[in-house]
Amino acid sequence: MPSLSTAWQHRPTHRKVWGLAAPMILSNISVPLVALVDSTVIGHLPHAHQLGAVAVGATLFTFMVGLMGFLRMGSTGFAAQAAGRADGAALRQVLVQGLLLALGFALLIGLLALPFSQLALHAMQPSEALHSATEAFFHTRLLGLPAALASYALVGWFLGTQNARAPLAILLTTNLLNIALNLWFVLGLDWGVVGSARASVIAEWSAALLGLALTRPALRAYPGRIAWAALKRWQAWRPLLAVNRDIFLRSLALQLVFLLITVQGARLGEATVAANALLLNGLLLTAYALDGLAHAVEALCGHAIGARDREALQRSLVVACGWSLIVSLGFAGLFLLGGHLFIDLQTDIASVREAAYPYLPYLALLPLIAVWSYLLDGLFIGATRAREMRNAMLAAVLIALPFALGLSGLGNHGLWLAFLGFMALRAATLGWVGMRLHKNDQWIG
Repeated sequence: MPSLSTAWQHRPTHRKVWGLAAPMILSNISVPLVALVDSTVIGHLPHAHQLGAVAVGATLFTFMVGLMGFLRMGSTGFAAQAAGRADGAALRQVLVQGLLLALGFALLIGLLALPFSQLALHAMQPSEALHSATEAFFHTRLLGLPAALASYALVGWFLGTQNARAPLAILLTTNLLNIALNLWFVLGLDWGVVGSARASVIAEWSAALLGLALTRPALRAYPGRIAWAALKRWQAWRPLLAVNRDIFLRSLALQLVFLLITVQGARLGEATVAANALLLNGLLLTAYALDGLAHAVEALCGHAIGARDREALQRSLVVACGWSLIVSLGFAGLFLLGGHLFIDLQTDIASVREAAYPYLPYLALLPLIAVWSYLLDGLFIGATRAREMRNAMLAAVLIALPFALGLSGLGNHGLWLAFLGFMALRAATLGWVGMRLHKNDQWIG
């Protein structure tokens, strides 16, 4: 087993990490840029409730879609290990299963979405204007649900094969088209909040169709045939469903945290919920960029585990860890020095700006605290250790809840302190479980 210094100095590993991470960082950053453009375009309309509606409606949609994150994460781990074995038939099975699950869950979520949104809005107790605008945005966004979930499965599968160019094409198509259509529909055609939602729907369907087209050349690198008859047997679905179940529970706990932030923020007023949305855009920008390195960990560590290469596993993790720290320091400095400009670019509503400024120090701290959970998520996903991920997340939520309740009297400051504590607990619980697995030599069994 190489030492940590030797692993960090291993140049081929640096190239492999950045060969996967750089395209994913570029494509991932385009995701929060869409939220930034949405906020900026809507934020320059005259009323705070319009910005609040996009923030709340997008949170409701993201909550439901985020629960399906296992469609990407589960596909990545199994595809990476199949690629490590050079098993073309298994790769095809993972792809087909992911797409079928995406369609099935899109139908299920579509049926639950309307009663869920009404329940969530009732809990938030918004103003009549905010309630009406949020409903219009959310109902329109649901039309893109099948395409969004299919793209999850496709991106996860491509990452597992260490193909970062296809996810780059899918995500850039989604997000750049969304940005262009958003500007046209909202500012050009004056469609307001609904125009922003329509832009997202068109972009999601365009990207899903592109992703399907890109699977054909990608499969040529891994010859094989899918055993269609095997898909009729429960045994063929059981491993993927077991992993997806655990990732779903983990994602449910995480998305509930973000939903609670929005609910509590909405109770504190329209300006506060809008300000928190602008600040969380900074977190999204950081998270999606650092996830590019985490995606590299997923693919490289999953491949190493499939090939049973212990040295490659440690090298990949150590190199990605070092670069993740460097990138997170850069984001912390960016928000510390340029946070006011970051807020001002998104809105010219004075009440929202003033509500956001006092919480910029929390935003600067977030990258340094959250980076470790992103990196460790990549390791656990690549190893298909979903049960351990689930347990770590549930432990973090259960430990954080009493502290959050105790801090609730501090208003929005208490909300942000509780969120910082939760992100630290995410990293701590994953690290503790990871050390136990390493001590028992269970990463490569």
